Amino acid sequence: MTLASIVWDVDPVLVHLGSLEIRWYGLMWGLGFILAYEIVSRLFKKEGYPDYWADKLFVYCIISSVIGARLGHCLFYEWDFYGAHPIEILKIWKGGLASHGGVFALILALIWYSKKVTKKSVWWLFDRMIPAVAVVCICIRFGNLMNSEIFGFPTSLPWGFEFIRSREWQELYNQNGVAQPCHPTQIYEMLYCLVALITSWLMYYKFHLQRQIGLITGVSLLIFFGARFGLEFMKNPQVAEEVNMTLNIGQLLSLPLILLGIYLIATSKKRKEAF
Repeated sequence: MTLASIVWDVDPVLVHLGSLEIRWYGLMWGLGFILAYEIVSRLFKKEGYPDYWADKLFVYCIISSVIGARLGHCLFYEWDFYGAHPIEILKIWKGGLASHGGVFALILALIWYSKKVTKKSVWWLFDRMIPAVAVVCICIRFGNLMNSEIFGFPTSLPWGFEFIRSREWQELYNQNGVAQPCHPTQIYEMLYCLVALITSWLMYYKFHLQRQIGLITGVSLLIFFGARFGLEFMKNPQVAEEVNMTLNIGQLLSLPLILLGIYLIATSKKRKEAF
């Protein structure tokens, strides 16, 4: 028997404690950062660097990525609303985070961190952080799945999801008694993050390519944002402005990161570190 579709009926709230809710999305953000901290701290310890490097890095990453992701969503996707209601920017618990904003803010924060703490190239740092970044991204996309959000267009493939708790899915794809399953693009994004995790891990531990500073980061940027660029063609528009765009906002924001990845790969040999 062929599976027609998967009915996704998962409560986005993991635990109800009176008026307090513990949501999957917030839990996965927290879990992602904890795992990332463990990965980077063990790597720093392996290379003989001080323990406080990881502690400070943890603070820089949390603050910059959360603020950047929030501002990225507000500025890139819904500025008409947030520009008129700036106080709403602070209400992060209502949702609205953009991964591109988090990446741009993270790069800026870690340039500062590198100058103040490691005294090394920011790409030296990113080469060691990529597996941790990939783990955080996997956790966040899992949180998106549990929220039944950021899914794709309808599909006839057997792994299409019916996101029955999503108001957007109900309004667009469950009308007149016909339910249309959609691409679970959250899972697709988890998969390319897993590819980036495995690739960067092998490049570091098996092939020792961290000696070419920026190479691991460059390859990973191509995996992350090359795949993201392609997947955007099967995603529903996140805001109304994207409906008539040839390339949507996510794709336009991916392009500079793809170009940065190409640049880092092309110039990595010039930054070869002496061991």
